[in-house]
Amino acid sequence: MKRREFITLIGGAAAWPLAARAQQAERAQQAERVRRVSVLVTTAGDEGRARDAAFRQGLERRGWTKGHNVRIDTRFLTPADGPDQAQTVAKELVALQPDVILVQSTPYTAAMRQQTRTIPIVFVAVSDPVGSGFVASLPHPGGNLTGLMLFEGSVTGKWLAMLKEIAPRLQRAALVHNPNITTFYLRAAETLARSLAIELVSSAVESAADIERTIESFARAPDGGLVVPPDFTLTNNRNLIIALAARRRLPAVYNERIFVTDGGLMSYDTDRVDMFRQAASYVDRILRGDKPADLPIQAPTKYETVVNLKTAKALGLDVPPSLLVRADEVIE
Repeated sequence: MKRREFITLIGGAAAWPLAARAQQAERAQQAERVRRVSVLVTTAGDEGRARDAAFRQGLERRGWTKGHNVRIDTRFLTPADGPDQAQTVAKELVALQPDVILVQSTPYTAAMRQQTRTIPIVFVAVSDPVGSGFVASLPHPGGNLTGLMLFEGSVTGKWLAMLKEIAPRLQRAALVHNPNITTFYLRAAETLARSLAIELVSSAVESAADIERTIESFARAPDGGLVVPPDFTLTNNRNLIIALAARRRLPAVYNERIFVTDGGLMSYDTDRVDMFRQAASYVDRILRGDKPADLPIQAPTKYETVVNLKTAKALGLDVPPSLLVRADEVIE
């Protein structure tokens, strides 16, 4: 071997551990960098705080500690806040240049998506991510969004079956929905209602006046009940819906526990606190280098049934033991 070649070989060999140490130092420095997570969720009450706490606990279990290696900027909105306010808050959070964004609900996800097509977004409690245009498909989202669905379409069958169980004479069910948001639940309910020998009545509403007019009209015929899927318009007017159901003696099944604690008959809902705990796993994976496009949309895994016995008694309904046994919470 020539002398020049020998010197080059020795020099290169000496450089190898130096290069390796430099790469290790670079990775360590990147790992120590404080990451930033922006969060936009609904309600700042006890339920909202519980969901936020579950998300933070999920991150901590995966090694992300607030004040040490992650900064979390959280903003709360209520269902009463309109789209303009959602856009303003979304723009504010995107301007912070976070590494990843966590956002709850279909309207807020839409607002966030308008503000960025590059920052990774993990959504929670979105009804129809494909139909809403957020992802290309459930197994392969593509783009910068992934997350957790609120319900699968088949949940409408569960809601209808609960109505039939508590009111065996039920023949008709009004699906109260906002046509401007999604027809996701309506499409599934149309098929599932036939299998239960229930006539499904599509009841489109966009305001309190629509809700009152629609329910009053539906209640003129006997043996009916209400199905109330997720929508901010319905949540904002839940006291009106509950009052109309009581006045017209209509059994009703709701998509969220808050309707039942406010006096509604019963609900079948996902465990939304647990969903935020699950969302922490996707945020963790993205912070560690995974891309949202490669993370499949998750379906819910935990559900909760809540029954209000006081309301059932006022409606003259006997709650079947089978329903009481399945209930996670019974309000008396």
